[in-house]
Amino acid sequence: MTGEDIRGVIFDLDGVIVTTDDCHYRAWKRMADEEGIYFDRQINERLRGVSRMESLGIILERAQRAYSEEEKQSLATRKNAYYVDLIGSLTEADILPGALETLRYLKQRGIKVAIGSSSKNTPIILRQVGLTDAFDAVADGNGITHSKPDPEVFLLAARLLGLPPAKCLVVEDADAGVEAAVAGGMRALGVGAAAANPKASFHAHSLAEADFEMILR
Repeated sequence: MTGEDIRGVIFDLDGVIVTTDDCHYRAWKRMADEEGIYFDRQINERLRGVSRMESLGIILERAQRAYSEEEKQSLATRKNAYYVDLIGSLTEADILPGALETLRYLKQRGIKVAIGSSSKNTPIILRQVGLTDAFDAVADGNGITHSKPDPEVFLLAARLLGLPPAKCLVVEDADAGVEAAVAGGMRALGVGAAAANPKASFHAHSLAEADFEMILR
């Protein structure tokens, strides 16, 4: 299988197109501090690519008491309110290096582009950074029931692009996302924290260093 078989590229959002990691960390940290639960950036790394409720479960491993399902929903809602407030200050300056250039190059090559993100806040983030109309399709947490490493969001993105999974490349910065891509029958480009993932077909530190001319060769 060669790069000529790739007709669509599906991008994770957080950590690939836009940097919202600090917003997530600050929102979780505020919620955890209010509950008296220890939380730091090392624990935060475990939250990459997983859903809000799964992230909460990881944080509550340090809790001094058990929380009911109702309380967990309340905590997740509180964290999301803090996060939405923080992402309200995002601008085009928060688009990661290489993202705009990559999108332009792929469109010039006639490659379809999509977002595949577990975040339900994807529409807000895209609007804040001015990328609402930059993608041919957007699949996010509002349209799925299973988060990564389940491939549902990427399979939805491929369907919205009108392409079979085998014709799609996923760009991910989380190991869970790479696993989801492979599980969905797609190849993956691992960047950032997932750059060394052996399951990825291609590797780069960031989009700015990704050689799409070689990938699509």
